[in-house]
Formats: sequence, C-alpha cells, structure tokens
Amino acid sequence: MTIHMRGNTGNDSQIRLVIHGGAGAVKLGKQRREREQAYTEVLAQSLVAGHAVLEAEGSSIDAVIAAIAVMEDCPLFNAGKGSVFTHDGRNELEASIMEGSTRAAGAVAGVMTIRNPIRAAHAVMTKSPHVMLIGQGAEIFAAKQGLEIVDSSYFYTQHRWNQLQKAIVKESILLDHDAGLDTLPGEDEKHGTVGAVALDRRGNLAAGTSTGGLTNKHSGRVGDSSIISAGTYADNRSVAVSTTGTGEMFIRTAAAFNTAAQVRFLHTPITEAADNTLAEIAAIGGDGGLIVLDADGNYAMRFNTGAMFRGTIAEDGIAQVGIFSGPETAVVSI
Repeated sequence: MTIHMRGNTGNDSQIRLVIHGGAGAVKLGKQRREREQAYTEVLAQSLVAGHAVLEAEGSSIDAVIAAIAVMEDCPLFNAGKGSVFTHDGRNELEASIMEGSTRAAGAVAGVMTIRNPIRAAHAVMTKSPHVMLIGQGAEIFAAKQGLEIVDSSYFYTQHRWNQLQKAIVKESILLDHDAGLDTLPGEDEKHGTVGAVALDRRGNLAAGTSTGGLTNKHSGRVGDSSIISAGTYADNRSVAVSTTGTGEMFIRTAAAFNTAAQVRFLHTPITEAADNTLAEIAAIGGDGGLIVLDADGNYAMRFNTGAMFRGTIAEDGIAQVGIFSGPETAVVSI
C-alpha cells in the first residue's frame, strides 16, 4: 500500500461515495502509526468495494451496503463483528438504510444473530411493508430472506469484552464514537459507528448507518443509527446523511433530517448545514460527526471531536481517507 498526502479537492465526477467509521477523541501515542494504518486500510477497502458497485452502473443503495458490510465484518469498528457489549454481556446491533428517489427506508434494532445488520435493514425496506423491525422478529424475518444468520458468539471479541469489564468497574457508559490509536489491539478504545452515503450514475442518493451501540448500555437501548431522520436520511431533493456520535442527542435534534431540511428549504450550503446541526447537538451536551452528500456530488465530512474516521472516492477510483482534523486526507492505492 502506498500513501501520499493531499488536500480534499471536492467533486466534479458523476459518482461519489463517502464513508465514516466513527468520530471521537483520539489519543496520540507511540502506537498511533500502526493503528492508524490498520484503520486506513479497512476504510480504503470499504471505499473500493462501494466504488466497484457504482462504477459497474450499480445503485447507490447497493454501494452503501457494500461499503458498510466491509466495516461490519471488521472487528476494528463498532458494527457487526466488532460490536460492543451491553451491561448484560450481549451484543445488540442496529442499522438503517434509505433511498433518496422514493425515500423508501428500512431499519433493524436489537438484533443479535444477523451477521450484517445493514443487509437486514435493506431487506426490511425492500421485502416488507414496514420501516423497522426489532429483536427476534427482525432475526426471524432476516432468516426467511436468506440472510446469513450466525451464533451470537460470532460477535464476541476479547477486547470488546475487556472494555465492558472496565466500564462496569467505572460505572460508566462508553460512547460509541470514542477512539484511541495509541493502544494495543487488546486495549483498543475505538467505538466507531459506521456509515456511508452514495451517489450513482442515475443521480440517486442513498445513506446507511450501522452500529453496536454503547459499551455497558442498558439492554434494549436503541440509538440514532437505526432511526430514520436521526442517524440516516436520504432525499434526492436535498442530501444523503449518515451520523455518528452521542446518539441520544442526535435523536433529540433529528440530526440527519435537520441537515437535509436546511439544504432543501433554506438552501444552506451543505458544510454550513452540517456545522449548524453539530452546533445544535453541542448546545445540549452532545458531540460527534456526520457525512453529507448532495445530488451534484458535493460532500462534507464534519465533526466537532478530535477526529473522525472517514473517506471518499469518486470517478477516478482513488480512495482518500482521513482520521484527524484538518483538510488533508491520505490518498490510498491498494
């Protein structure tokens, strides 16, 4: 893998994919370079997977699923395989997806046996009359649709279990977007919700988000990632949005729709709209980030924390990824 540095130059191409892998405070220590490279590689793989769909004339929805599934299958991120534990020692996952031309949407929450919740959310959207299914009902539905069902032990990772034990001792809840690059793999404090927004050659937008939630959360807790308008929103008349952060505050501000509404009704530039939403969240004690993409391919990756794991790819197939604040991203060839 070769990495060069350059600034984010925007988009003039027909297709675009933007992803995030969580936002939060990142410690700078001796392990940073090794850990940064690991995250960078997976972000790039996610971008390449989604780009392959778009380049082959695939839909923005399918590109979002492809990109998110890569991160769900990686234990570095708090989604799918890398999901954190509830206080009771279970992995309760959630995801949502939305298509911009019809505003069709699907979501699942509280699932413990579906390997890729983003695929289940899509199945709810396309194979049912509903928008959200939860718990066992969602799992039964996913199995009937032929999705991969796994034993709950599939989601067990030692470092997530260790995080739960630490949180129980401290009587704390670890936010889903806290991050640490200076720790060893077994001590990793990265809790990244994942998400993607895409624009296909037909001009259609889509958005999706997936997470394991909060370490030490109460069983049954549902965050913003599975809630349409809070964690995910897509509308061809405005933008596609996926969020990451303190979920309760993103729910209370309807963060994803809030951003889209500013663009559609007030004609606010997308970067300003994203910043306005984050400011509203900060005003009630929350933080995090969001990615935004419009039907012209303009995009924003905004966060009010020390870092956000993020990336974008367009017509040229060059994956650009970033972690820390600032305009520069790494251009990755894999």
